[in-house]
Amino acid sequence: MNSHAESIRVVTETTAYSYMKEGKVAGPATEVVELSLKKAGIVDYSINIYPWARSYDLALKEANVLIYLIARTPSRETDFKWVGELSKPQCFLVKLKERTDIKANKLEDTKHYSIGVVRNDVRHQFLQQRKLTNLSISSQQSDSFRQLVNHQLDLIVLFDADMPRLCQQQSFDCNKLEKLFLLNELSNGIYMAFSKQTPDSLVKQTQDAFEKLKAEGLVKKIIERPPCHAKRR
Repeated sequence: MNSHAESIRVVTETTAYSYMKEGKVAGPATEVVELSLKKAGIVDYSINIYPWARSYDLALKEANVLIYLIARTPSRETDFKWVGELSKPQCFLVKLKERTDIKANKLEDTKHYSIGVVRNDVRHQFLQQRKLTNLSISSQQSDSFRQLVNHQLDLIVLFDADMPRLCQQQSFDCNKLEKLFLLNELSNGIYMAFSKQTPDSLVKQTQDAFEKLKAEGLVKKIIERPPCHAKRR
């Protein structure tokens, strides 16, 4: 059993791997997180889906917060206590195929186009660091995607696994999207991580449990299962 008196607050956002289903947070990544906590003997926890900026802020500022589907980058390394890698998706700059006026082979070519990002997520931070000022910031990925489809944005930065879910939500044909180029710097490992103020003993409990699941092949099996591209949270 968990020896810590505090409840663990688990937070995430809506993705292909974490979403609301029948009033409960579900999805492959959610399943791995719950299995890890249970295997660690941690039963006092709650899981909530929020806009990314809120989940990220909670994990930055409060103790005993577990955030998942967070990209592990050098700038974030010391801000969290990293538990384990859930997946390693690829990230692309995407436009509508019909927008033949948009031509870009590298980031420097995008300065004159509007780009949709989610507030404070890794893509927003990455583009800000590269001094791009043409960013249209939304609280949720679905908002940016809807703007792209409605010709209110020129470009959007998407992880490959999220495209089918977003297309289904908007009843949009994914074949009408075009990947301009891969953003290697954003194709990092996606992790579960604890807030820095969380006790090391609790972090280690969870890390050990996750590593056992990984060694058994369960993490890979669950994450690589075809995700359910369910409607929004």
